Amino acid sequence: MVDPTLFAAFVVAVALLVLTPGPDMLFVMAVGATGGPVVGLCAAAGVAAGLAVHATATAFGLAALFSAVPTLYVVVKICGAGYLLYLGIATLRRRDEPLVRADGAGGGRGRAFRRGLLTNLLNPKVVLFNAAFLPQFVDPARGNVTTQLLVLGAAFVVVDLLVDGPIGLLAGRLGTLLAERRRAVRRLHIATGSIFIGLSARLALTR
Repeated sequence: MVDPTLFAAFVVAVALLVLTPGPDMLFVMAVGATGGPVVGLCAAAGVAAGLAVHATATAFGLAALFSAVPTLYVVVKICGAGYLLYLGIATLRRRDEPLVRADGAGGGRGRAFRRGLLTNLLNPKVVLFNAAFLPQFVDPARGNVTTQLLVLGAAFVVVDLLVDGPIGLLAGRLGTLLAERRRAVRRLHIATGSIFIGLSARLALTR
């Protein structure tokens, strides 16, 4: 089992990290603002699911694979940047369209979840971050290291969802309030598309 003191320190550290505005939070805000509260929550759930996959991969050594095969890291990074760029351009092209309130449609929710999942999965930096961060809170003397890493990863996912979930809901509520204002909707689309493109450039330029 994970050392209780280390676990408490880990939860505090993760909470501070998640509360600091970053790519995942910006993505959830952007999706929620243009899709509605429930869609924003689904985007946050998708991001959390991606974190769960990354944490599991870290526990079983995927970071070592990236280190051994740098080309794989570059390929995943380029795919992630390309996907975000696609989302950004698509959003900008819809800048004059009304907001689609997809809260009642399963397709909107599923699409938001998939986008959150893919955006997180196609960011190899998250794997490397987990590989550098999680082991600091593992005590080999307390048992199986892989199990401890999985427990820490699960805690990371829960904290992330508790923070990004409400942010997605609030962003969706704001988007709902602005949905009937044409000029505000146009600006919201432009801001959202710009966020996606900025995240794409940030990921592409990361070494």
